Amino acid sequence: MQAQTILDELLKQTLDSGSEAYLDALTDLVAVYENEYVPIADAPAGDVLRELVASSGLTQQKLAKAVGIAQSTISAVLSGNRKLTTEQMVKLAGYFKVSPAVFLPR
Repeated sequence: MQAQTILDELLKQTLDSGSEAYLDALTDLVAVYENEYVPIADAPAGDVLRELVASSGLTQQKLAKAVGIAQSTISAVLSGNRKLTTEQMVKLAGYFKVSPAVFLPR
């Protein structure tokens, strides 16, 4: 996709105000296009958590200690046997610096 190539190049540069406006507009156009033509299926909370853990190089034990959630709970969420509570979503979101909404279906 040519738009993605342009976005990637713009993100590598220090932009002036005109280029920033162009980047914003192109980003919005790509988002509108993708929402209409490239729907993304909801990812279960366990899959989202698995990706966050893997990309951070964490173990379940280290994450459990860092966020105050039992390792057995984290394991059960990752295996799809348990759902996250709202409180757990907020703790995990704060730790990974993401919105708690990443753990919710759309």
